[in-house]
Amino acid sequence: MAESAQEFYGRWARLYDLIARETPGIARLRRRAAAACRLEPGDTVVEMGCGTGANLPYLREQVGPAGTVIGIDFTRPVLERARAATAADDNVHVLQGDATRPPVGEPVSTATDGAIDAVLATFVVGMLADPAGAVDDWCDLVGPDGTVVLANAARSEAWYAPPVNAVFRAIVVLSTPPTAKLRYTDAPHVRLDEKIDAAHARLRERAVAVADETHVLGVVRLTGGRLE
Repeated sequence: MAESAQEFYGRWARLYDLIARETPGIARLRRRAAAACRLEPGDTVVEMGCGTGANLPYLREQVGPAGTVIGIDFTRPVLERARAATAADDNVHVLQGDATRPPVGEPVSTATDGAIDAVLATFVVGMLADPAGAVDDWCDLVGPDGTVVLANAARSEAWYAPPVNAVFRAIVVLSTPPTAKLRYTDAPHVRLDEKIDAAHARLRERAVAVADETHVLGVVRLTGGRLE
């Protein structure tokens, strides 16, 4: 992503942290996403685009003190909040990097021996230029019988969708830099839907066992896939 996007998300890090942790129902969703990773005590899990670290405590619950949790994000102010929130956990590591070129996969002395059991990405693929390609890379990263889990917000397909989607479109525009832009050649919420559809479809293609769920009035889609 462009430097302007890093500046945008860095500037609003405190607000995003508040939303990520305090939105009604969000803790239940994050706990469900962590559970969908099918982790066991001692496992290693990587979260792509960990943001301010809201998911990291739930992942640590799954792997226990003998496991390893790695959070990756590209925005420094966001990572600083994630590091502060997990400072007491010596098996949680927060790294600066690009989710499409994650600094994992080879032995990392302070984080992992190279074996990755699961990858989690929440509200990330919509920011990527090639979300399906990123999912391919994440699937290749996990070991045999590993799991990739995606959770993303897109327009609801429920019967009550119109008013929900109207609010969702406004949120997408306000959270897409530059927010002052009034007209788009293609609407941000349409682009977002296309990217999310592509990412979740690719995970279904790559996985041998898939679980699909919807949450938050049908806006959040959760897909977990077990790899061969």
